[in-house]
Formats: sequence, structure tokens, C-alpha cells
Amino acid sequence: MFTGIVEELGTVEAVEDQGDAIRLTVRAATVLEDAGLGDSISVNGCCLTVTTHDGELWTADVMQETLDKTSLQGVAPGDRVNLERAVTADKRLGGHIVQGHVDAVGHVVRRQPSEHWELVEVSMPPALGKYLVDKGSVTVDGVSLTVVEAGPESFTISLIPETLARTTLGLRQPGDRVNLEVDVLAKHVEKLLAARLDAVAPSTNSAAPEGVTP
Repeated sequence: MFTGIVEELGTVEAVEDQGDAIRLTVRAATVLEDAGLGDSISVNGCCLTVTTHDGELWTADVMQETLDKTSLQGVAPGDRVNLERAVTADKRLGGHIVQGHVDAVGHVVRRQPSEHWELVEVSMPPALGKYLVDKGSVTVDGVSLTVVEAGPESFTISLIPETLARTTLGLRQPGDRVNLEVDVLAKHVEKLLAARLDAVAPSTNSAAPEGVTP
């Protein structure tokens, strides 16, 4: 589990094609300070497992399912990536609860610079629209952000200079792909309410009172 607070920008050093998977090698520093084999590190919002590391480079195996559902499909040496270690119980929850399980890939639609911040519009599959609300949380490329305006097929976010400088969101241009994860709490609430409503809904097969048309 993560919080969406990016710790550093890593650099992709190598991508080894394994047919139905890739082996990703990333150069990093901060996230390797206390990393061990089997630990989780978020890469652009995707939870990956450390398989090797030497204090400067670490590798992760990325299976086909992840490649099909995230922007890690097509990643290349030299690309910068957002990195975050899994959160521990003694750390501040600076962002929101992030699983590192990407829901969909969106695209940067437009960027609108301002003097002290930048407004960015991101497209999303319509199925995700019900989970976003104005001033709610969303994860874009592993970055915990506040939704400015939630639409049916896109949403806007405001990026401060710190976010622009310390994450890949400062580099993304219109048309670029980004990983999206909606708030998991919203999905749990939806499922619980659906089950509750199904339980209390009158049966459509129940007999109607005499003289009343069902």
C-alpha cells in the first residue's frame, strides 16, 4: 500500500523482453535505502516487486497483464519514472490510500499554465467517472492528487511547482498515456451499497395484491 507521495524520480536503465513479460531495471537511490528482495515499490503507480538490487539499480518482473493494463507497456531506457516505497505504519499518510493497482490508462488532454500552478486535463474511460468527485482524490502515474472538476470522461487537476519538478507530471504532454487509480474506498462503498439495496429491494416475482397490477 502507498500514499501517492512520490519519493524520487528514477530512470529506466534497461528493458529485457521475455516474450510474455519484461524485466525492468531502474536506477534509484532513496527507495533503495532500506529495500529488500520481495519489497514493493510503486513505479508510475504500478506496484512492483523488487527481485534484485545493488544499492543503485533494482529490477522487477512485469507480467503481461500489467503491460496490457498500464502505461508500462512501451517503457524504454532513459524514461523517468515516479517511485515510492510501500508505506509503513509509523509514516504520515500525506496523500491518500493507494493500492498500486492501476484501474485504467488515461491520456493528457491539455495543459493550461499559470504563474504559480498548472491546470491539466486528463481523459479517462467513462466507467471510472462515477468514482470521481470534485475535491476528491485520484492517483495519476502514482501521484496522489485532488480533483478540481470531475466530468463524465475527463477530469482536471492543478499541479503546483513542487509536483511539476519532482514527478513525471511535469514532463507529460498532450497525448501522453498516464496510469489512473481511483479511490478504493469509493469502490468498496459502491459494492456495499449495491449489496444492501439488493437485499432490501422487493422481489419482482412476489404476487401482487388482488386487483393491483404489478
